[in-house]
Amino acid sequence: MAAPAEPGHSPGFKKPPALLRLKRKRPVRRSDPSAAAEAAAAPAPRGSGAARRRNPFSSLDNAPRRAAAAPQPPAAAPAGGDPSAVPFWQVGPSPGSRILRSQPSAIALSSQPSAIALSPPADLHSPLAVPKAPSSPRQEFPADWSIKTRVLFMSSQPFTWAEHLKGQEEAQGVAQHCRAAETSLPRSVQEPRLCTELRCAFQQSLLYWLHPSLPWLPLFPRLGADRSMAGKACPWAQDEALQQVLMSDWSVSFTSLYQLLRARLCPYFYVCSAQFSVLFRAAGLAGSAEPTAAIAPTTRGLRHAMCTEGIEFSLPLLEESGARKQKNSEESLETETAEGIRAGSSVEDAGEPAPSDDDDDGSFSWLEEMGVQDKVKKPDTISIQLRKEKHEVQVDHRPESLVLVRGSHTFRLLNFLISCRSLVAVAGPQAGLPPTLLSPVPFRGGTLHTLKARTVSGRARVPGGFEDVFSLEVLGPVLPHALHALTLVLGPAQRGSFRALLSPHEPSAAFNTRPGPPQEDVQQDLPACGLHPKTLDQLRQCPTLGKSSLRLLEMKDYSYTWKA
Repeated sequence: MAAPAEPGHSPGFKKPPALLRLKRKRPVRRSDPSAAAEAAAAPAPRGSGAARRRNPFSSLDNAPRRAAAAPQPPAAAPAGGDPSAVPFWQVGPSPGSRILRSQPSAIALSSQPSAIALSPPADLHSPLAVPKAPSSPRQEFPADWSIKTRVLFMSSQPFTWAEHLKGQEEAQGVAQHCRAAETSLPRSVQEPRLCTELRCAFQQSLLYWLHPSLPWLPLFPRLGADRSMAGKACPWAQDEALQQVLMSDWSVSFTSLYQLLRARLCPYFYVCSAQFSVLFRAAGLAGSAEPTAAIAPTTRGLRHAMCTEGIEFSLPLLEESGARKQKNSEESLETETAEGIRAGSSVEDAGEPAPSDDDDDGSFSWLEEMGVQDKVKKPDTISIQLRKEKHEVQVDHRPESLVLVRGSHTFRLLNFLISCRSLVAVAGPQAGLPPTLLSPVPFRGGTLHTLKARTVSGRARVPGGFEDVFSLEVLGPVLPHALHALTLVLGPAQRGSFRALLSPHEPSAAFNTRPGPPQEDVQQDLPACGLHPKTLDQLRQCPTLGKSSLRLLEMKDYSYTWKA
């Protein structure tokens, strides 16, 4: 029996109430991290003494940390060794590494508003990756028949000579272009800004001819351009009479260009539609002694329609691939025979070519020889036809679908394209709009246009500090002759040292395919075609780039290196 409490005396100082009792903090055992995780994940008991619940909307890194708590070691990787299996909040930097809080950029821009950042190739955020150029310099770079959408020239010498052309210089450049005048420049120009001939030649190299001319619409590129044309005013979309007028005017311009090509007054021209592009080349260019026309990309339906119209064509990329596969198979077969791998087979069996899908004519006589013709279900005629056309359909819309037309069949192709209904889109933003015609020389109905050029300056980091980097950006459909003409101007102006980053229109890269085997005595008289003699000599060469196009062009000591 407890002793009665004395009046005025309370034993509560020895045993305080539970509300005032301090909660003893017990450290979590580190030997069992799974138990600690389960304890942290378990719901806390409700009550006045329960711990305050963590805010679920707060991040995992902004929780208050105890100063006295020891740093927790990083969680080990699972037994499989895959670091990705560790929770992302437990992944930390590797031992010996440090986190950079602020890293200076590789390029310090100038104070000019037009300065751009030129980062080294190792920078993953660089918009243009600079590939390594080959180590064999030459006096001339190969002809590139693809159309460039952007060319960026970079040099250690400024491009101030290309800025703010005077009215007289611009007029002189236009006159030289229309008259096909040849400009001879010295090997090196000491004061490019004061050289009027250099500035006029630069203006001359930026000019090209286009049809139709609709300033509010981007008429190149046409393949995949529905998004850029969406929302633009197209009054002909619902007006069939206006569509017929536009198509009639386009047919006249197209015919005029072809007549100039046959007369060797126009070296080449492009027809760019919403489905495919066509490159017409005069006789004597690309190593061919007769006019050629290349179409890319194509489909089985387009090729079938051309066959129906009696247009003979070839698929050079497919033929080259088939010849390469046959040669490789023959070499491997000879190797196997020489090593005695097929010692039990005869020589006749070894030389027999492998069966292909093209040899399958739908005959099932071998089933009758085996006596199982009634037990095996034969495929129908449609299945056999689809099997034969499988490889033909697989190349649609690919560079391998390039079609090459030669000689007099180019005239049949002209009539076919004029009457082809699929040449003009019937729906979408390009509905009723005729294809775009691009030419280096004037033609009937053509409009003279100028490529957009602007100069940009900046500073690039080098091992010893910083150096000034100057660039010239050219935008627009840069045709093959324009690229070569620009290099002829930039060589003397930049003292034989510059680098060019090229952005080609990918569907047109297939035009670099060789039109045929190399021919001898292909020299054709093209003096009045409007091109510089050096440019004409370059375009006469047989293409060597195949399906690729130039990505990097560099001049050093007046010699070229390039990368495709």
